[in-house]
Amino acid sequence: MIRLTDTQAYAIAIGGGTALWLGTGAIAGVREAWDATLYWTIAYPLGGVLAGFLGHAVPRRAWRWGLAMMQAQALALLVTASDLGLAPLGLVLFALLAIPPIAVSMIMAGVRMRRNETG
Repeated sequence: MIRLTDTQAYAIAIGGGTALWLGTGAIAGVREAWDATLYWTIAYPLGGVLAGFLGHAVPRRAWRWGLAMMQAQALALLVTASDLGLAPLGLVLFALLAIPPIAVSMIMAGVRMRRNETG
């Protein structure tokens, strides 16, 4: 069983979220990763997997990992955007996009907690 400190989990969530956003943009040749099909078919689902892994590894307040990952992507968008006119709308969208990774992280934390109780 993998055990991580909170600091390590935050580093993985933030680094992973940033890498998914910037990597997708670079591979697809777009400034904003969500403009690429690759983001929705590969990167965003991988973010859910990452959040689930972190929720299982560090189950206490597991919602943090999905949120931190999506906040890192929002920050990457703000840093790389050429025009911030739609930034408020983008931040609202990131808040909505954070819900599934948060849920996956919490579900996996629950799986870990139940395993600890029974095993």
